[in-house]
Amino acid sequence: MQKVMYKGLVPEDKTLREIKVTSGAKIMVVGSTINDVLAVNTPKDSVQQDAKAEENKKEPLCRQKERLPTVPLSGMYNKSGGKVRLTFKLEQDQLWIGTKERTEKLPMGSIKNVVSEPIEGHEDYHMMAFQLGPTEASYYWVYWVPTQYVDAIKDTVLGKWQYF
Repeated sequence: MQKVMYKGLVPEDKTLREIKVTSGAKIMVVGSTINDVLAVNTPKDSVQQDAKAEENKKEPLCRQKERLPTVPLSGMYNKSGGKVRLTFKLEQDQLWIGTKERTEKLPMGSIKNVVSEPIEGHEDYHMMAFQLGPTEASYYWVYWVPTQYVDAIKDTVLGKWQYF
């Protein structure tokens, strides 16, 4: 198998005169043996079966873990039923909890704890509480947090634990 290169790949049905090759022009001919071409074009059956098996075993959302997105997390609700948006300002080390009325800008260091529990019957979502003071009465509850972000939120707010 051979391919002709002249200002890019030349279509196989064109002649050198049709592509206007002039005297002294540089042309490259790339060739390979038929065995090399067949080895590349025919994927192994086991590779195809492995790819199908991976597609079938797609992990459920409740077990997936993703990093925090660069855009605010929205679509959640607070205890009074108002819509809540969580924005992580990592360069300022702040968590912004935004509602329609106001946005609370909380330093990450002021959040004492983060607690989360799955919502029964809706395991793809959690209810999550940020402890803003010394007691449990100071929890700020956020409902319908997507499960795949729970660990990333905890790691971001509390910091990753280092085991020595």
